[in-house]
Amino acid sequence: MTKNSLLKKARVLIVLCMSICMAQFILPSSYTVYADEEDEDSNGGHTVGSSSEIDDLKRQIEESKAAKEKANETKSQLASGLADVQQIIGSLQTEKENVVTYVATLDAAMEQIQDSLDAINLSISENEIQIEEAKQSIEKAEQELDEAERVRMEGYEGIKDQVKFMYLASRSTYLDVLISSESVSDLINRTRYISKIMDYDKRKLDEYAEAVEESDRAKKVLEESELELEKRQEALEEKQQAAQGKKDDMSDLISAKEAEIDQYSAAIGTKEEQVKEYQQMIAQQDAEIASIEAAIKQQQAALAAASRRVYGGGQFVWPAPKYTRISDDYGMRTHPTLGVQMMHNGVDMAAPSGSPILAAADGTVIAASYSGSMGNYIMIDHGSDIITIYMHASSLGVSVGQEVSAGDRIGSVGSTGRSTGPHLHFGVRKNGAYVNPWTYLK
Repeated sequence: MTKNSLLKKARVLIVLCMSICMAQFILPSSYTVYADEEDEDSNGGHTVGSSSEIDDLKRQIEESKAAKEKANETKSQLASGLADVQQIIGSLQTEKENVVTYVATLDAAMEQIQDSLDAINLSISENEIQIEEAKQSIEKAEQELDEAERVRMEGYEGIKDQVKFMYLASRSTYLDVLISSESVSDLINRTRYISKIMDYDKRKLDEYAEAVEESDRAKKVLEESELELEKRQEALEEKQQAAQGKKDDMSDLISAKEAEIDQYSAAIGTKEEQVKEYQQMIAQQDAEIASIEAAIKQQQAALAAASRRVYGGGQFVWPAPKYTRISDDYGMRTHPTLGVQMMHNGVDMAAPSGSPILAAADGTVIAASYSGSMGNYIMIDHGSDIITIYMHASSLGVSVGQEVSAGDRIGSVGSTGRSTGPHLHFGVRKNGAYVNPWTYLK
């Protein structure tokens, strides 16, 4: 392998190591605490608002949150009531649609009944016409029979008299005819003539009897036909009455169901009005909740403004008491383990393991954890966007969110993480970037 290739690989390794080291030591810059002024000369800090003001704002926030919770509960109750009413409306709509469908079925049945009734009425009308025609036929037949009977009666009277006369005078008449005959031939002729007269009379009498019988038979047929038509008329009228009864019953049922539909419609209308009322009340609750949320935001903003920490300025407390030897200072250096030139972002204070680490100023612990490079480390926010960092501790004595005062013990010196021996690496960040700690230590 050539010397140039070795140098090239060495440079790549150095750059890679520097990148890793810088990535491990650079802290996130997203944590920002705003301060408008620095009005104390001590190394501590203070909040903008008084304790009573902050407590009052916290109380107001809690009250507002309670009011919001109550408003949300009210809204939930209203929403539940709205859902119940809407469910009732759905049920009413379903029941109404069922009745409407039933009424449509009844209307179809009513049409069938009306068709049957119309057919019966038509049959009744036609039957009435036939009855009238039969009566007229009977009346006409009776008139014709009366006239024929009158004629026949006149003929019958003549025949009757003739028969009677012939019966009474038959002997003498026939004898006279026989006696008065001039010859046998004349006798035969006269006998034939008398026989013909008698046959004619008998035939006429038979014809009259047959005509009377025929007239009686025709009249009887007409009377039977009229009677049959009248019976049929009675049956049709019974059917008409039954069909009309069904129609009336169906009409009453349809009217009752239509009234029921009107009741459903009225009930649905009432429930829809209730829905509108619920919606209005829910809208009012939404407006009230929005108002409370806006108030909470304002109160929280006021609390944040009153509670924000402001660094008071002045010198930091020395974080490694009694140990003032600096084993590695702030600035560019050759990294003790990587062997490359890189920026040292803090001050290394040589101290034995287990010796105390003190908070440099009043503040809030925002980190207390472990990393492969920093070992056990602590970060404290002092306000005005100033943060102190304490690395390589053997143990931690604080937790995130804890409030500390300048000089409070927060941990113990050690050699955890990437370290060559027991020491405290102390760093300071201002506005998200590392600065020289000596600015605050002297």
